[in-house]
Amino acid sequence: MSESAEFNRLPILGGVEWLRATYVTQTFSRHTHEGYALGVIERGALRFRYRGETLRADAGSINLVIPGEAHDGQADGEQGWSYSMFYLPPEALLEVAGDLAPRPSLPHFRSGVLHDPDLAQDILLAHATVVQAGAPALAGETLVRRMLAAWVERHADGFWRWPRLGDERGAVRRVRQLIHERYREDLHLAELAETARLSPFHLLRVFERETGLTPHVYLVQVRVQSARELLAGPLPLAQVAAEAGFADQSHLTRAFKRQHGLTPGRYRKIVQDSPAAAK
Repeated sequence: MSESAEFNRLPILGGVEWLRATYVTQTFSRHTHEGYALGVIERGALRFRYRGETLRADAGSINLVIPGEAHDGQADGEQGWSYSMFYLPPEALLEVAGDLAPRPSLPHFRSGVLHDPDLAQDILLAHATVVQAGAPALAGETLVRRMLAAWVERHADGFWRWPRLGDERGAVRRVRQLIHERYREDLHLAELAETARLSPFHLLRVFERETGLTPHVYLVQVRVQSARELLAGPLPLAQVAAEAGFADQSHLTRAFKRQHGLTPGRYRKIVQDSPAAAK
């Protein structure tokens, strides 16, 4: 297995960074991070010294470090290891903690290895989304925030609990209106939250309660509906995708088929060959 590494920085939550890597002979010297690191081992195993212990993170497990805590890292076995990591500024965790506590402080995590399959899936889904070229900002922001909230709620020291939801139907209505007006744009969660006058994660909770969908899924639904209307006309599929707000035709095709069970091209043929279209 050859070594590889991809790395990038996201313009969300103060600058979240991601790493997707496979290492075989790589050995990390002892070091610290200014922020948090959180990821999932996908293949092989990682061994690292952390908080006075030598830990092993096997495939499927979550490895993490907190700010300022020294650690190293190397393969535990000849096959090396592959993992998907997030590197998170302290401000990101403090913002999430603000939705869980009236006087938030930086969350503390005792263990460097977690066994939580649901959280591991959340991490991998968020990671797979943000690394995609052309991925909507709203999708990545939503999944990263939900991932962090689950991590804090289930594994941080102390007692963390979501506050009760109030009657925020007016806030949800304003956000839905903004999405309908600007669905062609790459909307950001912070902008929707400002419109709602709620924190970003509180908006996610109330929006999903009121509509059954996250703001991102609702946005995609609006875009697909726009594409449906355009498919009755003569525009090429690539232009339909652009007019409806999709990054490209492949994004339109995936979203359209998930909602309607057939491709945009097939839908267009059915609509344009129908007796009503011939009139």
